[in-house]
Amino acid sequence: MPVNNTPRPIRAFVQLSHGYGAATWHDRWKQGRILGLNEEYAYGYLRGSTPGFVITQSEDAREGLIGRAVRYAARLILGFDFVHVWRNRRSIFESDVVWTHTESQSMAVQLLLRLYPGRRRPGTIGQSVWLIDRWGRESWKNRLVFRWLLSGVDILTFLSPCNAADAAKLFPGKRVELVEFGIRADEMVTRPAAPAHEPVNVLSLGNDRHRDWDTLLKATADMPCRLTIGTTDPAARRKIAAWPHARLATLSNNTELFALYDQADVVVVPVGPNRHASGITAIEEAVARGVAVITTDAGGLRHYFADDAVCYVPVGDAAAMGRAIQELAADADRRAAMLARAQARMRDCLNSRAYVARHVALSYEILPAPARSAAPFPAAVARGPQHPAHPEAGAI
Repeated sequence: MPVNNTPRPIRAFVQLSHGYGAATWHDRWKQGRILGLNEEYAYGYLRGSTPGFVITQSEDAREGLIGRAVRYAARLILGFDFVHVWRNRRSIFESDVVWTHTESQSMAVQLLLRLYPGRRRPGTIGQSVWLIDRWGRESWKNRLVFRWLLSGVDILTFLSPCNAADAAKLFPGKRVELVEFGIRADEMVTRPAAPAHEPVNVLSLGNDRHRDWDTLLKATADMPCRLTIGTTDPAARRKIAAWPHARLATLSNNTELFALYDQADVVVVPVGPNRHASGITAIEEAVARGVAVITTDAGGLRHYFADDAVCYVPVGDAAAMGRAIQELAADADRRAAMLARAQARMRDCLNSRAYVARHVALSYEILPAPARSAAPFPAAVARGPQHPAHPEAGAI
């Protein structure tokens, strides 16, 4: 009989939060129920699939009231969603490498692997987003458990150079890597330099817990502008509603969302002190939709865009934010130049394709030697995203 010498492809499995399962997300995407520049499958991880490197994602199990109650109870006790990972255990153990998107999945996967010490263990790349920010506020018991679990991850990854630097101190001896987050940037809107509206149209969107709406509202209170804010945070909406110059947008589809971008002269992404690049998704989406951005100099955002591509203001400085809005609105050429530089950076390396390529490259580094030699590995992926270094990023 003929012998099949074709090497088995590398199998990567992406464990995402409940609600982000491949089938769940794709159905919502087809129905147009996911706002923003999103992918057919969450975060674009499946873009990295090739004949030699097959990527699959976690699925959401159907659950009734009892199943949901059990999952929530376990999450409350443990601090992460272990039940959801348990339901995907077969795919995890059948994979060669597991990727996670946040610390909840990172720790849950590690607990699962520790419960089966005799089984074949896949490599793991564990991403964290918020955990390092709140590490000092966690109880000593939580820190002890979380450290024990995350110590089993082969590579700890972070979206912010600030978080990565902090994690390197908290986990000495562990490999810590910065992975630049990028969104879908296949098509970007370009605009010719044109005068701003009178009054200026200012747009701000986001639901992140670190949005600094107070500073934005104060910055624009006495300014001749039309301020539109889109957020689903109930507390933020109540606060914003108390300011007569701010209009709350209730968005139900992307047609409405993109119309706001089309009318905006500037997008402002106000954030408070943080270490996890809060606001980066909103910034990248605004850039892709062709609007110049003003944001707060916090969380390592300067690593993503230099100050000739995005306008930065100090944390909590309403006066500086107000001046930045007025100055940028008055200078059409500056807005166009900033946008061109920001879009070039997204086109080159800040996009979902580059984000996933980085995961693929890291995966090959932790795979056993036979797997690395058997599977094809494109040189472009091996090199990772190529872009000039940003001195503001700091060393990791």
